[in-house]
Amino acid sequence: MTDARTSTSRMAVTVEQADATEGMDYLETRGRRLVNLWLPLGVIMVVLLFPFYWMGLTAVKPDGELIDLDGTFPLWTWNPTLKHITTLLFETDYPVWLWNTMMVSVGATFLSLIASIGAAYAIVRIRYRGAQWVGGLIFLAYLVPPSILFIPLAMIIVQYGLFDTPFALILTYPTILIPFSTWLLMGYFKTIPYELEECALIDGATRWQILIKIILPLAIPGLISSFIFCFTLCWNEFIYALVFISDASNKTVPVAIVTNFTDGDIFRWGSIMAGALIGSLPLVILYAFFVEHYVAAMTGAVKE
Repeated sequence: MTDARTSTSRMAVTVEQADATEGMDYLETRGRRLVNLWLPLGVIMVVLLFPFYWMGLTAVKPDGELIDLDGTFPLWTWNPTLKHITTLLFETDYPVWLWNTMMVSVGATFLSLIASIGAAYAIVRIRYRGAQWVGGLIFLAYLVPPSILFIPLAMIIVQYGLFDTPFALILTYPTILIPFSTWLLMGYFKTIPYELEECALIDGATRWQILIKIILPLAIPGLISSFIFCFTLCWNEFIYALVFISDASNKTVPVAIVTNFTDGDIFRWGSIMAGALIGSLPLVILYAFFVEHYVAAMTGAVKE
């Protein structure tokens, strides 16, 4: 009897191994692996990295090659130069623009996260009638185009005397950041077991203590994801920064490199691409360090 059971178990294991082997057969031959894995991966990598390659190439091309596209090979240069980069860094206020962008992005992201955490926790954990409707309406607010809002917001900014100051951007960016961040954190807060809060309430903890000591430590991936989203949107935002800021010393990088390196219909592409490339490096570093947390939090939000 024991031998029969042992034989049955061995047969079952063998069948499972065979099924697993058949499921991975497409990876065993080099040709299939090339077609099913490496070729699509290579295409995706080329599509994603080509903009950075083009920015870097344009930033080191001489002016003659940038103008004469027919007489030179567009995808390579044999005479690289650092003229555009040195002009950008040492003959303009680019370091000041970079600092303005960093200050505005950090300030607006900080305010947005504080508001989003409170709103998401109240909608998900505090039970009251219409909570789900409130969450849906907040997300719908994210779908409103910023180009519709900048005119009334400009009137408010002027009345409060904030025009042409970094606070004009720090206080208006949350209007486009809070809705999506709230929706993202709502989805992540729902993945945290409610029993943890019930136990804390029985032990006498307040809602504030529960939020600070239980929910936020468990929601760190969601907070990181929300921070990356807000920071990226602030860093790349163009319309509000163009309308609310006119002084060159207060401009952010996306607006400054376009307005200061454009003379009528003449674009100084070398300096523009150098500014765009250097300005994108902080975001690349940010994503490189926190991409796993970002994907995990987005997955949790989408499931909900």
